Formats: sequence, structure tokens, C-alpha cells
Amino acid sequence: MVDTVDTNESTKVANLFQEVMILFKQSMSKVFKDSGITAIEVMVLRLLSTEKRIKITELSSKLCLPNSTVSGILDRLEKQGMVVRERSQEDRRVVYVSISPHFKEMHQDMHENFKLNLEHVMNQGTAEDLNNIFKGLNTLKKLLSNTVK
Repeated sequence: MVDTVDTNESTKVANLFQEVMILFKQSMSKVFKDSGITAIEVMVLRLLSTEKRIKITELSSKLCLPNSTVSGILDRLEKQGMVVRERSQEDRRVVYVSISPHFKEMHQDMHENFKLNLEHVMNQGTAEDLNNIFKGLNTLKKLLSNTVK
């Protein structure tokens, strides 16, 4: 028979996980802030990384934001050289957006800064702390993997 965790313990774990995620996000947002990128801009760039090339209207829909808001975000990203807009040859009213080659270089730098920031955080722990984190994250990964299958 498998032992089940009582609801109170599950709630404690869920609450702790949520707190950790918030702190992690705050810690890592410094990397983006230092790069001059806001959280919503990161979301746009992440979507563009997976979509490669997308209509602005589709991007707005995926972000659940009005076209005008997304257009403003894209204006800022375009000024920073991170995205490229191009009009459709078939229908000039349609505008596509994609990641610029310049952003791909910047992304490497941000990724490296992100990694360094995480290493800095982890270096504050003892070997035992890191081992416990590793075990806990592996267990969480296994549990989450079972729910995704």
C-alpha cells in the first residue's frame, strides 16, 4: 500500500513552492532589468522564439493583450534591435514580427548572466543544502512528469 500525503502537508509544499517561485522570479528579474527588458517583453521574446515569425494580431491573441499594447511593446523591442517587423507582400495590412539576428547575440549574453546569477545564489548554500535542493527538485520533477504523461 502506498502512503499518501495528507492534504495539509500537500498545501504546505504547494505554498512553499509558490513562495520559492516568486523569490526566484524576483532574483532572476534583475538579470532582465540589467538588460533593459521588462517581464512582458521577456514573454513576447519567448513566444517569438518558439513561433519564429508571427502576425502581430496572433501574438496579441496569444498574450491576451490588445493589439495596441503589443504594438507598444514591439516598438520598444524594435528600438533595442531585438525584433524585426515586416509587412506581408500579399496583404500590406498584415504585419509579421520575428526575433532579430541582433537579439540572438544578446540572448547569449542574457543567458550567461542568468546562469551567473543562479550560480551566485547557489554558492551561498552548503554542499548539504545543494544536495537537498537537488534531491527535492528531482523528486518534484518525477512527480510532475507522472502528471504530464
